[in-house]
Amino acid sequence: MSEVGGGGVDLVVRAATDEDEPVMAELVRGAMGWPADAPLAEYLRWKHHQNPFGRSPAWVAVDDGAIVGLRTLLRWEFEVPTGPPLRAVRAVDTATAASHRGQGVFTRLTLHGVEACRADGCDLVFNTPNDKSRPGYLKMGWRVVGRLPVAFRPCRASGLPALARAGVPAERFSTPTTAGEAASDALGDATALDELLDAQPPPSGVRTRRSVAYLRWRYDGFSPLHYRVIVAPGGVRRGLAVFRLRQRGRALEAAVVEVLAVDGPTRRALLRDLVRACGADYALLIAAPASVVGAGFAPLPRRGPILTCRPLQGDGPSTVGGWGLSLGDVELF
Repeated sequence: MSEVGGGGVDLVVRAATDEDEPVMAELVRGAMGWPADAPLAEYLRWKHHQNPFGRSPAWVAVDDGAIVGLRTLLRWEFEVPTGPPLRAVRAVDTATAASHRGQGVFTRLTLHGVEACRADGCDLVFNTPNDKSRPGYLKMGWRVVGRLPVAFRPCRASGLPALARAGVPAERFSTPTTAGEAASDALGDATALDELLDAQPPPSGVRTRRSVAYLRWRYDGFSPLHYRVIVAPGGVRRGLAVFRLRQRGRALEAAVVEVLAVDGPTRRALLRDLVRACGADYALLIAAPASVVGAGFAPLPRRGPILTCRPLQGDGPSTVGGWGLSLGDVELF
């Protein structure tokens, strides 16, 4: 616990407890615009309690006994070409009460959390902040790694015009669809998933440490996200592509969040099958252009999220080329 002041506010910053969660959920609801009937408590438990990388550390700012701010860091792990996995946290949910905004609460909570994670042996903190929040992170020692490469492909004749008009953020919630298979069905065979994961090439950079537990948590742990799966001929052990539909303005977008395959031809075939099946105006994913060109995808310049990070135990990778992230690693979920 620490006492902090400045900006006319004296606060106590302490670790969050289970008893704080109802108040924290309401702060998040107000900050993120969740509808009153949305299952926010279920979402937060899935995201921060059930994560196979570990429960999320969280802190609250208290003013005269009332919680006025929170900061949660989502645990993550990365594989690297050599050495043990990197222990990371992703800077995610944060909120400040309207009465205390503009008084440094966000900065105090974030810096407190970062130092606690450093002391706990965490290697880095990362996120993809928007243009509004990025300057605040840079002032706290984050650095811009670069813009992640996005590729797209129209799924029907209206796809390209729809993409051109879709210059707004995507909806957080998914549009339900029956395309492909339900994630619960596609991810049910642990043996097949293990075979598929074992068939992946060694990491050439920093990539998420995937496991059966991770895939099931990430894509089947919270049903309102409505993830669907295209399975390769020959079954899951050969490959799968995970996607969800979401509105972006008037366009219906297929966000391809994960593609795992035993080889390049199977990966490209999965993407072609997804484009035919999804029913969206267009599909997009994070991928180097060379890895998807055979599937009819093209680069989408200046549209990818900007990756930032703050190393805590060393220098960390400094360029986008040193990272191998999917949309599932960085989408706002």
